[in-house]
Amino acid sequence: MEKPRQNWAGLANISFGFFGIQIGFALQNANMSRIFQTLGASMDDLPWLWAAAPLTGLLIQPIIGHMSDRTWLGKLGRRRPYFLAGAVLAALSLLLMPLSGALLMAAMLLWMLDASLNISMEPFRAFVGDMLRKDQHTAGYAVQTAFIGAGAVAGSLFPWLLDHWGVSNEAVGGGIPDTVRYAFWVGGAALFAAVLWTVLTTQEYSPEQQRAFDDAAEHDTADSTAALAQRGSGAAFWWIGSGAALAFLTQRAGLEKEVYLLAALLIGYGLISHVAIRLARAGRPASMLTSIVGDFSGMPPIMKRLALVQFFSWSALFIMWFNTTPIVAKHFFGATDTTSAAYQDGGNWVGVLFATYNGVAALAALFVLPVLSAQLGKARTHMVGLLAGAAGYASFFVIKDPQWLILSEVGVGIAWASILAMPYAILASSLPQAKLGIYMGLFNVFVVVPQLLVATVMGSIMKLFFPGEPIWTMAFAAGTLVLAALAMTRVSVPGET
Repeated sequence: MEKPRQNWAGLANISFGFFGIQIGFALQNANMSRIFQTLGASMDDLPWLWAAAPLTGLLIQPIIGHMSDRTWLGKLGRRRPYFLAGAVLAALSLLLMPLSGALLMAAMLLWMLDASLNISMEPFRAFVGDMLRKDQHTAGYAVQTAFIGAGAVAGSLFPWLLDHWGVSNEAVGGGIPDTVRYAFWVGGAALFAAVLWTVLTTQEYSPEQQRAFDDAAEHDTADSTAALAQRGSGAAFWWIGSGAALAFLTQRAGLEKEVYLLAALLIGYGLISHVAIRLARAGRPASMLTSIVGDFSGMPPIMKRLALVQFFSWSALFIMWFNTTPIVAKHFFGATDTTSAAYQDGGNWVGVLFATYNGVAALAALFVLPVLSAQLGKARTHMVGLLAGAAGYASFFVIKDPQWLILSEVGVGIAWASILAMPYAILASSLPQAKLGIYMGLFNVFVVVPQLLVATVMGSIMKLFFPGEPIWTMAFAAGTLVLAALAMTRVSVPGET
């Protein structure tokens, strides 16, 4: 049997919920530092407060992926229960966040918000693969990427629009301004409505129907716990040793204290792996722990190769997100004082640049990626997108007028569209459908680890080699995207030459 072909309305219904989810992420990314500082946090406190976000994704997504693969709630389906539960919790978090009266409350709500967004987001990646036939995977993830771009633009610009519509952007006597309050409340309503639209307009295939489709029988879905029992504990001790060595180096070399977080993660994964291997060898029944560790250590070859591409790609993105504001403010507006009017002008222009690349990504996903994929194949299309992003980052060294940075963001937008669409289209066409949820969740590890690496290591590198010159981070970003494009040469997509 072949899955029915979806028209454009069907493709839109499948991914429309992501529009609301991305509004939530955009409001979080653009405003949480502002909320934390309003409630008394210092600049030194921000990395620790923000650490909850990537750590939550790292833990939540594999768990939700594993659970959703094994869920079936009748008419509500397999993935949609998680869409709905996450949307309810995320909307509640967005409602309460502007009412925070203390820093601890805001930090706890950030954890709740990020956990909720991840609960909804992870199954959406697998949902596209569940619902579409292989020849529509590129189109499906392209439409999803378009909604991501549109949601990011809407969530990023809404507080700015409220300010221009006369809503107060200052809180008299301290607190959180009305622009942020109303943006969070409207964003929460929009998130819930968008996810509810997908829940009500789609109907998932039952487990029996999925087994009847040809692509469900093309892969070996043997129990990963049994395979884990055959592995030694050497790799687990290697992770533990690497974490301990990194912690020792951090202490001896005086690296940024956030590097300890990365070391703790390495040690933690090593310990968890060791426990899982011992349980599997003891003949214990398969559990969530042994299944997740077994699936991670036994990833299919194509997923391992794409994971390297993903690692380099997201390293470049996080470098951009962390450093674009100080780069633009210093090198294009001549400002380093964060309280100066010129610095604020630079920050405002960065908001326009980010809205530009998200808008370009939405258009490129719909009108560029499907055409290129049909002509070049998924792998080469992704290489083209990554190199376009590298050119965009490198152009920061050539352009002198900040207005022309719009052209740089065109290249970045094409790369962003490709990063959000092409790896997932390749995976959905190459992985066992019965494990699509857990593999998509584990693939997120290679999104989170670069974020932690950039947040912890890049600061130490810049202080050591390029103190006071943040523009050199763009050279690192361009270089890592070139490495990602080179790594794509090792990815062979089934059915493509």
